[in-house]
Amino acid sequence: MTAADTRPGPTTPLSVALLTLGCARNEVDSEELAGRLEADGFRLVEDPADADTVVVNTCGFVESAKKDSVDTLLEAADLKPSAGGSGRAQAVVAVGCMAERYGKELAESLPEADAVLGFDDYPDIAARLRSIVAGETHHPHTPQDRRRLLPISPAERSSSTLAVPGHASVSGAAGVVAPAGTSEIGLGAPATGPRAVRRRLDGGPTAPLKLASGCDRRCSFCAIPAFRGSFVSRRPNDVLQEAQWLATQGVRELFLVSENSTSYGKDLGDLRLLETMLPELAAIDGVDRVRVSYLQPAETRPGLVEAIATTPGVVPYFDLSFQHASASVLRRMRRFGDPESFLGLLEQVRGHAPEAGVRCNVIVGFPGETEEDLQTLCDFLVAARLDVTGVFGYSDEDGTEAATYDGKLDEDEVRARAEHVTALVEELTAQRALERLGETVEVLVESVTHEDGGTAVEGRAAHQGPEVDGSTFLVGCEARVGEIVTAVVVDAEGADLYAEPIVQEARA
Repeated sequence: MTAADTRPGPTTPLSVALLTLGCARNEVDSEELAGRLEADGFRLVEDPADADTVVVNTCGFVESAKKDSVDTLLEAADLKPSAGGSGRAQAVVAVGCMAERYGKELAESLPEADAVLGFDDYPDIAARLRSIVAGETHHPHTPQDRRRLLPISPAERSSSTLAVPGHASVSGAAGVVAPAGTSEIGLGAPATGPRAVRRRLDGGPTAPLKLASGCDRRCSFCAIPAFRGSFVSRRPNDVLQEAQWLATQGVRELFLVSENSTSYGKDLGDLRLLETMLPELAAIDGVDRVRVSYLQPAETRPGLVEAIATTPGVVPYFDLSFQHASASVLRRMRRFGDPESFLGLLEQVRGHAPEAGVRCNVIVGFPGETEEDLQTLCDFLVAARLDVTGVFGYSDEDGTEAATYDGKLDEDEVRARAEHVTALVEELTAQRALERLGETVEVLVESVTHEDGGTAVEGRAAHQGPEVDGSTFLVGCEARVGEIVTAVVVDAEGADLYAEPIVQEARA
């Protein structure tokens, strides 16, 4: 069979597989792309070998993520009949952060990809894919700094709590504007105003819900603002209506995502919008949990801490991006804080919710980091009693201020420091999990598998965020995905907990 023989006929809809790398924000972007494609006649398939075109939503955050993105693109390209593969794909297309960040450069260095599309291509994604499959050449964009490309209009500011029919609204992807007339969030959604189409790709009980796009902070190590754009809040009414739609799709936990959730509402004239919106989200019929991600410690105000820790239906979970604890290192990072202020913030959190979950990420080996700075970080981590800490060894990122800094440590030293902190963190994480023995937890069941004559029920307690904070395994329990089981923690291994149900009947 030739490559031409595998092309769909004139009446056969094109099929597309979307492969998503990176963070939960990318997951939302993929579901918006899927919604647009399906609304325009494409047939969605899971297996890239069954797709006429494969779209890879890339991540451009750190070197390892870039490598994963390139590897995924190459694997998809190997499936093409023209490459001797067993698939039917006529085109492999790169989208997402890496595609936006490198554009023409990525296209030239990776000819296996048939096209590289930027964020500005998203509103017309279906037409773009059709033209690419038809053999037309797409010329990738030349990357530019997007930080000042997203002005907030007076109309958007004044309509922060109202849907305005016919008025375009900012969608989940940076720089993408949903065209007026797009009247549904997803399948079965009410036509109550212009919304970006979204189609769920994962049928699990948890779904990310984007609060905003972009970032106005200028951390010296981070390139995200340059390709994701300036911080733009979604209007509360848009967020609430999408949350209502997600609830109709069986979602029981809403995971609020953005580059900096503590900034939500500042561009709409009210920095307290998140505090006022959380009770509304938690009150949506069918939603049992609301979880907030990515809080900037320097912006985490007492009112927000109280709202997250005490609002019924909002889990007391604090994803705090400390990044370091040494004041001098933080200043070079263009961030703020020190061990005392960070520990004071944690004291606020635990004053409201003693069993709150707290996670953070730290960067080790930053330019100019001394042995004393490293010890300051380690001492802070010991005192902080965090549930989970992600450890990253510093590496230069293209176009960032830190890439120009003097005082860089060699790769072996960075690796050694990262390994040292990782070993400490693993010990601290295990200790913190053991502190939860005897604690009563509410477990949202996410998977049930039958093997070796038994049933394994896995889920997450309130202090565990999706994918990154460990799981809770229910012992001697029969349950269905999406149920919430009240249980007592009886054992722990690393960040994972084992818990016995208090009652066998789960809350459906």
